[in-house]
Amino acid sequence: MSALTSPQHEIRAQYTDTTLTVYQAYAPSVGLPAARDGRFPDVWKRDRMTWIKPSFLWMMYRCGWATKDGQETVLAVEIAREGFDWALANSELSHYVAGVHPDRAAWRRDLRRSPARVQWDPERDLRLERLPYRSLQLGLSGEAARRYADEWTVSIRDVTPLARQIRELVSAGRLDDAAKHLPQESPYSPEAAGVWSRAGLGDA
Repeated sequence: MSALTSPQHEIRAQYTDTTLTVYQAYAPSVGLPAARDGRFPDVWKRDRMTWIKPSFLWMMYRCGWATKDGQETVLAVEIAREGFDWALANSELSHYVAGVHPDRAAWRRDLRRSPARVQWDPERDLRLERLPYRSLQLGLSGEAARRYADEWTVSIRDVTPLARQIRELVSAGRLDDAAKHLPQESPYSPEAAGVWSRAGLGDA
């Protein structure tokens, strides 16, 4: 499917039958121990909201190819699909949308109660320029953040070297070679009932 015909809100991710990969960027003091031990260290705050991104290139946009302060270590976190689907099914959109919510008051009430929130931002290409469709960010707090760190996480890999390799190829104008190293992301359809309407998914 081309960029011009891609749905505006569609999850694209690297996944297997049981797991799905999301990306986060941290300072080395958090990211390196997480990758080494395969779990988030004690300094990782389970009582704060954490944002996970299924899109590798959106993560590169957010962290500046692992050059931004406090985001020098990029992690690929493989989590259980059932956990990801649970978070989506228990999420609320980060902003009010007429037609999705009965009114602003209902949206605010649901937002306060939800342990996860969905945000859609413009997807990025290899030059980190906007594409005409959006990429998912999923914010996890409370129960969702704790379960993400302590139950759903299957593995954690440091993909900072990959980010740097792709950035060097892009800087050299070798976009075709850079694209060959990108994680293979495909459209993902959650299995949990009610996910599509709550997350604002599936619209053209």
